[in-house]
Amino acid sequence: MTEPNNAEPTNAVPNNAVPASASAAAPAAKAAPKRRFGGTPAQILSALKFYKVLAYATGTMLLLLVVELVVRYGFQSVLVAGGTDTAGAAHGLGFVSLDGGVMAISGGVNLSTLVLIVHGWMYVVYLIADFRLWTLMRWPFGKLVLIALGGVVPFLSFIVEGRIHKEVLAEVAANPKAGKRY
Repeated sequence: MTEPNNAEPTNAVPNNAVPASASAAAPAAKAAPKRRFGGTPAQILSALKFYKVLAYATGTMLLLLVVELVVRYGFQSVLVAGGTDTAGAAHGLGFVSLDGGVMAISGGVNLSTLVLIVHGWMYVVYLIADFRLWTLMRWPFGKLVLIALGGVVPFLSFIVEGRIHKEVLAEVAANPKAGKRY
């Protein structure tokens, strides 16, 4: 007769022990994925500074544009510097009424139109700054759209810039070795 073998083999793993292969894989599985950037931290901070300057400039020009549109369509006037009126008198700087869409001033610089043009081109440069920062940070496309809306919706560029600035600084500080390209 043989008696039942109740003794564990000497090479068996106890029930509460974790195999070596599983313990090595567990920390790797629980660790957050490594953050990768599209550039070095210096490149990211440079792009952030460029974005910040353009966000404030574009936001300011957008507010001037809103004021210009209120004056043009609310009061049927434009801001003009220089020129002569219909009587031949010199015109300095001031608002000129639009009678039937025509100014009573000839010559001079229409500052209202200048605000439109400057904001338009500044917005193009703002989009370039947005795209550069978005590319370096490797964010999802929705974030690029949100940042781009900052130059179209009044006051939004100031709010978005503050949040983006904090987020970029936090991500770069939390991942100092991420994205070493060189």
